[in-house]
Parts: sequence; C-alpha cells; structure tokens
Amino acid sequence: MSIRRTMATARRVLTQLRHDPRTIALLLVVPAMLMTLLAWILDDANWQRYAPGLLGIFPMLVMFLVTSVATLRERTSGTLERLLSMPMSKADFVVGYALAFGILATIQGIIVGGLCFTLLGLSMQGPTSLVLMVAVLDGLLGTAMGLFVSAFAQTEFQAVQFMPVALLPQFLLCGLIVPTDQLPSVLKFISTLLPLTYAFEAMQKLARNATVSSGFWADVAILVAMAVALLAAGTATLRRRTV
Repeated sequence: MSIRRTMATARRVLTQLRHDPRTIALLLVVPAMLMTLLAWILDDANWQRYAPGLLGIFPMLVMFLVTSVATLRERTSGTLERLLSMPMSKADFVVGYALAFGILATIQGIIVGGLCFTLLGLSMQGPTSLVLMVAVLDGLLGTAMGLFVSAFAQTEFQAVQFMPVALLPQFLLCGLIVPTDQLPSVLKFISTLLPLTYAFEAMQKLARNATVSSGFWADVAILVAMAVALLAAGTATLRRRTV
C-alpha cells in the first residue's frame, strides 16, 4: 500500500462529493434534521434516554448507505477497473475511501453533536470529545460495512437492499429498544457479535457516567477492531467490475 496513492484516492473522492450536493446533504444535513425531529416529538426524559444511542446509530446508517452505493458506482462505471490497472492496490482504494469518508464522518459528528448539545439541550455526563470520537468511529464502521457489502451487489438498488439486512438486526438487538441483558440468551449472544451493540453501549456509558471507565475503552477497542476487520474484508472481496 502506498500513502501517496491512498491520499490521492481520498482527494478524488472528496472532490467528487464536493460536486454532489445531494450526497453532501444526506451526509451532513439529514442526520441533524433527524435528531431535531426526534427532539421535537419526544419529551425531555425520553429525549435524554434515546438521543445518545441514536448519535451512534445515525452515522453508521448514513455512511453505510452512501459508501455502498458510491463504491458500486465506481465498479459499474469502469472507474475501479481503470484505477486498478494502474499502480494502485485494492488496499489503496479501500483505505483512501475510508479516509475520505472518515473526514466527512468527523464533520458530521461535529455538526450533529454540536446541535444536540447546544440548541437541542442534550445532556451527557462524559466528555463531549469522546462522544464525538464514538460518533466518528460509528461512521467509519458504516463506511467499512458499505465497502464490504458492495462487493455482493450488482446494482445500486441491490446495494440499498442490503441496508435492512445488515443494519436492522443490529438496530433491534443493540439495546436501544430492549436492554441486551433482557434479551433471550440466543439473541443476547448474537448481539455480542454486532458492532452497533458496542457503539450503543459506549454512548450509554458516556451518557450516565462522568468518569470514563475501562468498559468504555473496551467498547472502543472492539469498535476499532471490527472496523479494521471489515476494511480488510472489503479489500479482500473488492472486485474490479460488476458482471
């Protein structure tokens, strides 16, 4: 893998997105709108209960959707095949994409987190900087999942169809609806294999505790390991084109 080629890939992706206002709106505006809508329809107690978890869920969902469609578009348009015919490895492509969307995830986290902590009145006991860090990690996980899943789709519509398969079970089992310790034993075990569970738990620990526990850092370490594993899997399954 070459740092120069990886950075060039990231710059190319960011340049393309700069000329795509609809995608920029989906990445940066829609999550803020969803959190505003949630704060509007919930009373204060439920807002304080659900908002921390959703701060971790929305980045993963949006980044998964955009990355899976964007990667598939690179294949179907022939761009990926042309890039890989040059001195560029699959790792350069995947890490470059992850870096570009990681920058966008950071901006997204700052916008949504800033909105929640100021205008929407969200209160969390833990450091705000760590809340933003977890939100960015969740965005990177969504990016890694999107890169991996896009290898199994042949059209953009199929890529979108993977979203409920990849994310809805995680949404149901992460602890947002029913605490994981109250799930049936089989579902509780499955929840331990899902990254969104650790994202939700990390946010909950920050919401409830002023001191940062070792359990929080364990959740973060698992999130990082899962993101790296998914990026590696995305690199291994990346195809030059869709047949």
